[in-house]
This record gives sequence, C-alpha cells and structure tokens, in this order.
Amino acid sequence: ARTALSRAISDRAPPPDPGATDTAAKAALVASADTLQGFADSLTGFASEESADDSFSSRKGQVPLPVAGTRLESFNEPGADGIARPGWTLATAPQALVSAPHGASIRYAGPLLDLGQVVILEPEPGVLLVLSGLAEVYGAQGSLVEAGEPVGLMGGIIAGADEILIESADGTGQDRSETLYIEVRQGQGPVDPAEWFAPTQ
Repeated sequence: ARTALSRAISDRAPPPDPGATDTAAKAALVASADTLQGFADSLTGFASEESADDSFSSRKGQVPLPVAGTRLESFNEPGADGIARPGWTLATAPQALVSAPHGASIRYAGPLLDLGQVVILEPEPGVLLVLSGLAEVYGAQGSLVEAGEPVGLMGGIIAGADEILIESADGTGQDRSETLYIEVRQGQGPVDPAEWFAPTQ
C-alpha cells in the first residue's frame, strides 16, 4: 500500500485549468452576444465545479457591496436615459477598488458589448453576480477569488485635495463620478439585488 501511495504521489499531475476547457466556447459567446442578459444566460450552461461553497445563500440580505457607493437606480427603476434595468447602478469614487463580496469563481472577465470591462462571479452554482462599467478587471477566467479580493478598478481621475474640500463643503457629491452596474442572476433570470446585499442608500 505504501509503495502504491508513493507511486501515486510521484505520478500525480497538476489539476486541469478549470477555465481552459471552455475558454474558446466563451470567446465565441462574447462575439455573438447582443445583450448582457443573453450573455449571462448562456454562461449557465457551463458547469462550475470550482464553486462548491454553499454559504452564500445563508448570507442572503447581508452580503456587502463590492464597492463603496451611493445607489442611483434600483431594480427595474428607469434611469436618466429612461431605460429600466434589472439591477442596481451605484455612483462610486474615481479609481475605486471593486472587490468580490463573497468567495466565488470568475466565470468571465473582460470587455463586453458597450458595457466596458465586465466581471461575472459565481459565488455558488446557479447564482451569478454581474459587475459592469469597470475600467480594469483583475483575475483570470476560471480562477477563484476570496471575499474582499480585488476584481476590478473603476475609471476616472482622482481629484486634487483642494477640489475634494470644495466638493465636500458644497455637498455636490462630485467625488462619486463613476458608475458601477450590479446585476444578480439566479437560475435563468435576474433578481432584485436587495434580496442579497446588505441595506444601503
């Protein structure tokens, strides 16, 4: 038995890259996607063997936001352009760091349509967190991230100290000039992020 164990250890190979088998298929989906909803729906066809943590559901209503910000638009609330989206739009500071709100696998990271850089996280099978409007994304498709680990960076330019003091004094909130869109998808459709995230403004 010891000889067999020793042989098994010496013959072991590194585990396969979980994202390698479907990278080409996902690239084809990105090229053919015409909406964020269509792309997110197509991702549910890929198995998520690396997301075995079932504790995300137990934190329903207590999950922290991925970035500090002020909610501009709620679930299905028309925005300034008159379009209602099935998610939240948050106003954030320029260059704000966006972090994984929970341990998850990265199902997609990169540009998508006209949404800027997009990160799609899967904290547990059947649940996707879509974060769009980023300037930069971190992490490779198929990799695992822990809660609080950076997954992206917002765009914009950080104001100088004098400008920050002026904006704080007049209360205009110009320091939150960037917007992050958050969508939570469960099964084949979007759900209200209010069901998952801790209460916010």
